[in-house]
Amino acid sequence: MNRPTTGNHTKTSGWLDWYDGPIKPAFALPAGAVDAHCHVFGPGERFPYAPERKYTPCDASREQLFALRDHLGFARNVIVQATCHGADNRAMVDACIASGGKARGVATVRRDISDADLQALHDAGVRGVRFNFVKRLVDFTPKDELMEIASRIRAFGWHVVIYFEAVDLPELWDFFTALPTTVVVDHMGRPDVSKPVDGPEFELFMRFMREHENVWSKVSCPERLSLSGPKALNGERAPYRDVVPFARRVVETFPDRVLWGTDWPHPNLKDHMPDDGLLVDFIPHIAVTAELQQRLLVTNPMRLYWPEEC
Repeated sequence: MNRPTTGNHTKTSGWLDWYDGPIKPAFALPAGAVDAHCHVFGPGERFPYAPERKYTPCDASREQLFALRDHLGFARNVIVQATCHGADNRAMVDACIASGGKARGVATVRRDISDADLQALHDAGVRGVRFNFVKRLVDFTPKDELMEIASRIRAFGWHVVIYFEAVDLPELWDFFTALPTTVVVDHMGRPDVSKPVDGPEFELFMRFMREHENVWSKVSCPERLSLSGPKALNGERAPYRDVVPFARRVVETFPDRVLWGTDWPHPNLKDHMPDDGLLVDFIPHIAVTAELQQRLLVTNPMRLYWPEEC
């Protein structure tokens, strides 16, 4: 893979470039595995970043994403619209089209999008929209606007991806449970892994999934959640050990409603940039049987994003 570049824009101070020398994972992914959460950034010279963005990243092109896919052993990608591009989905759509059917997309849309534009996104491979509630990343969008968007995309068979932090779940519960589509939670709702896995905060998230069978979860991004960090223990390639009990509990409790993704190129990390090969080696610690790995990496993402092939 080639080094990331900055193009003609200035990166946010302290921005970490993605790691360009990932190891080859020791864990062999099952045939047809899907990286169900990743992004493309720019390149800024071709796909300018949104004027209202909260950060300016390094470029991370479709070619670099596909090279990582092949290196790690994935067959397909789900490309999630990055907040730095706002509702301009061109970079994500371009990557989906260039993939030759090996990528699907999750878009960001506004209330004024036309039905024709929604159809064009669908034809390009988009199968969901993302609602971001992390205040440091996006400005607040009125809930009535988001509900209107959710109602419109339901006709296309799309789902809603929600990104929020654990402390905000009580406030957002009523809105989330009223959404009329499948709902996919990013990164287990960002639990505080210093708290007990059976404590009240994470138990609320588990109850959210238990009581609402339309709710799925990505068990991804241990590098964002971990306090112990990327250091392997006793020479074993299994970093982020403090996240394992949380992700494993979700996988084993809801095996048919979980997804996993690299989150490449890992936007907004401040302390370290993960090795994507090590992230793949995290998987068998949270999905400990071949059956669970098959559901997490193949069966579930195919059912959600490529149902016509199931």
